[in-house]
Amino acid sequence: MNHTRLIFKIDNSIARITLNRPEKRNALDFELIAELKKAFHDAGSNAAVKAIRLDGAGKDFCAGMDLSVLQNIQQLDVMENIEDAKSLMDLIVLMRKTSKPIVAVVQGRALAGGCGLATACDLILAARSAQFAYTETKVGFVPAIVSALARRAVSEKRAFELLALAEPITAIEAERVGLINRVFDDDSLEGEAGAYLAALTRLSPSAVALTKSLLYSIDGMPWEQALRVGVDVNTLARMTEDCRQGVAGFLKKNK
Repeated sequence: MNHTRLIFKIDNSIARITLNRPEKRNALDFELIAELKKAFHDAGSNAAVKAIRLDGAGKDFCAGMDLSVLQNIQQLDVMENIEDAKSLMDLIVLMRKTSKPIVAVVQGRALAGGCGLATACDLILAARSAQFAYTETKVGFVPAIVSALARRAVSEKRAFELLALAEPITAIEAERVGLINRVFDDDSLEGEAGAYLAALTRLSPSAVALTKSLLYSIDGMPWEQALRVGVDVNTLARMTEDCRQGVAGFLKKNK
């Protein structure tokens, strides 16, 4: 696929996916969602890639759905609307099933579906001036698909406030409530994000992949069942080459 709405490149084991519609504040449309699916698939299946970065060109990360998409929704019947909504769901599922860690680097605004896209990433870094908002209820819509993500990121009451009130929050507040991971000064975001991603690439790929898979698979499981899954993953980890080499190196260093 020739990308027209995003930039995809790989450098130093990091796949960088940049939403590239700055004139539209990187708004999502059918074509961009399709390109994102292809880019995440390619990055996830590339053995040379150890981490994936998602960011936006221009001043904003992503302003949500393109106005043309919102207008088109009005003309769709029930089944067409289901297929359209499922396309976004498929993107989120793909991101969560990709074994590589996905890091959103957010500058400017992440609004509506754009905020959902950031939340779908495994980790979120943000500029101090960044803002986050699920704004769907302001137009009578519901942030229904991304609610599953928000509810897992923050407490129930905080999730309801974010989803229903639809007011933007600062990066500092987003970090405080657990929606994002780190906040950096605007002028240092690029350097800090680069260092953060570089640190991820130095970790064991198999250990990170197993950790990601375990984290999302045990969500909602009964406590004892989650422990049993942990036993299975613990056993798998012990049998990986990364673990064998890591333990051998640790023992040698501490003799």
